Amino acid sequence: MAVLKVSSHSNPSATAGALANTIRSQGWAEIQVIGPKAVNQAVKAIAIARGYIAPSGIDLVAVPGFVEVEIEGQERTAIKLEVHPRNPLAKFAPPSEPEPEERPAEEEPPA
Repeated sequence: MAVLKVSSHSNPSATAGALANTIRSQGWAEIQVIGPKAVNQAVKAIAIARGYIAPSGIDLVAVPGFVEVEIEGQERTAIKLEVHPRNPLAKFAPPSEPEPEERPAEEEPPA
């Protein structure tokens, strides 16, 4: 599993590059952050990475959640952001058949 740990001092452009490379190679990534400034840097990095990945025809989404991590022997709650392509199976789905057109029932001519 690819886990990128982002701090308040992380460079968003560098983090975005690492994120884009991880998604290209593994298909998804997880970012872990603790604190509001780290969340800010991570969100910036995701926005920048979307621009790096977009020319490939891939749109990224981030799903937030919580995870327990151990830092210096203490249990802490971190925010995790799972980043993956939107509709990753869409490019493999068979083309859908068009819906048949519905026609109004024809009225019989009066006798």
